[in-house]
Amino acid sequence: MKSNNIYKTLIIGSMAFSAFSCSLDRDPISQTIIAETTSTDSIKYDTKDQMYSQYQALYQKLKDRQEHWYLDLMLVAEAHSDNAYAGTTGSEVVPMEKNTIDGGNSVMVRDWNSYLADVAQANAVIENIDAVPDESLTTTERKQWKAEAKIFRAIVWFDMIRLWGNIPVITKEAPNITAKNIEEVYPLYYPSQSTPQVAYAQIIKDLEDGIVDAPANNAADKTILSKSVAKAMLAKVYAEKTARDYTKVLDYCNQVLADGFTLVNNYADLFALDAAGTDAKARSTSESILEVNYFTGGGNWVTWMFGRDLTNYETSFTWAKWVTPSRDLIKNFTDEGDNIRLNQSVVYYACTWSNYYPATNYPFMYKCRSGVSSILKIRLADIILLKAEALANIGGTSNITEAGGLVNQIRNRVKLANLTSAAYASKETMLDAVLHERRLELAFECQRWFDLVRYGKLEDVMNNLNSRDSGRLPLVRPYSENYELMPIPQTVLDLNSNLVQNPGY
Repeated sequence: MKSNNIYKTLIIGSMAFSAFSCSLDRDPISQTIIAETTSTDSIKYDTKDQMYSQYQALYQKLKDRQEHWYLDLMLVAEAHSDNAYAGTTGSEVVPMEKNTIDGGNSVMVRDWNSYLADVAQANAVIENIDAVPDESLTTTERKQWKAEAKIFRAIVWFDMIRLWGNIPVITKEAPNITAKNIEEVYPLYYPSQSTPQVAYAQIIKDLEDGIVDAPANNAADKTILSKSVAKAMLAKVYAEKTARDYTKVLDYCNQVLADGFTLVNNYADLFALDAAGTDAKARSTSESILEVNYFTGGGNWVTWMFGRDLTNYETSFTWAKWVTPSRDLIKNFTDEGDNIRLNQSVVYYACTWSNYYPATNYPFMYKCRSGVSSILKIRLADIILLKAEALANIGGTSNITEAGGLVNQIRNRVKLANLTSAAYASKETMLDAVLHERRLELAFECQRWFDLVRYGKLEDVMNNLNSRDSGRLPLVRPYSENYELMPIPQTVLDLNSNLVQNPGY
């Protein structure tokens, strides 16, 4: 019975928000129209302090709930691609490597629910802030906090759409259920999926709104959801297949570059500890666009899932770790002579397991290496290489030459030679060079899987991987277009009959 399902939802608290079903606005990726969101009738927050707690909760989610947006995203982007093996023998992670993941996977269940909880938190700010009667909450603050919440929401949806494709685009809070409104409210608690076109158009709208009122880039604090973050996200959004417009990618990359970001001179500074080994060497560097900081006493616990915590060396090092660097990735580093990035991406320890390598000399993902390590969500090197990608796709001799210069900028920082003339032969050869450089530069930064999908290289790269990587578990299910997306959790489908499973699962 529908009403029973609704009350079940209220008890578990997993979907206390709603979706709109209308479509989007003026962007060329969609001819549909975005419905303007309206606030709920009642005033939910009376004071500035109450609203500030909701606003701060957005940033607290980034800091404390990194399990889904970092740990699990790392598993998908790296172990589901050619960069890493699953690492453990657990039933939640091995299917990532073998491509046997299904709707019962516990990682997918927690991620779906956690991302939607993030959206609900953003909506709590966006939907209610203008109705707060406390006049000490200024107009400027209302606009800024709402803008940051919209940027946050767009980042969440961007991850979700790349994982699942057709997702509920939730922009409203559902009202409390009563006996009188239960049928009316039902679709708000059990939303249907939106197409990627609709989702991307709403993401673009949120980011464009965010640019207007979000704070400017602060060179001393890169933890802020700033105008520059929105610009960087728009560059990434317009590179995706559904929303693709490489002219806009180029424009937004240039806008980010104009905001004063520069590459750090020493690649290692992005990930290293200080000389005493007790704190991060650097935070909020000139290269960082968005990061999350951790400090002693409130540390970055996910490091335990990948290797050792260098500030507490023996902590939780008695069980096999996730995202073990692959032989294929290590070979790509060594074939390039790229020792600088290899040594910042991979470290070797002795351990007590030998799932993929001898226990005496076992490699581990190294970019998150301590409880005080920052997580870099967006950094300039990604945007520079995205600009190179845009230039190569736009084509023409001058654009291809400029793209090569950008790749060389990234290579030269780590003491590698410029690209050879062969890379400049065509649009296709330059794109291959950019993709290769992204692999080495951004290894273990949650990019590789999504790069392969965006470049249309997934099947070519992954379906013959076992033939060139002797340590990888056998691929059970060949990759196809269907497997560019993850399965929607079966528990979610069971609860909400308005959702449809992705093809192939």
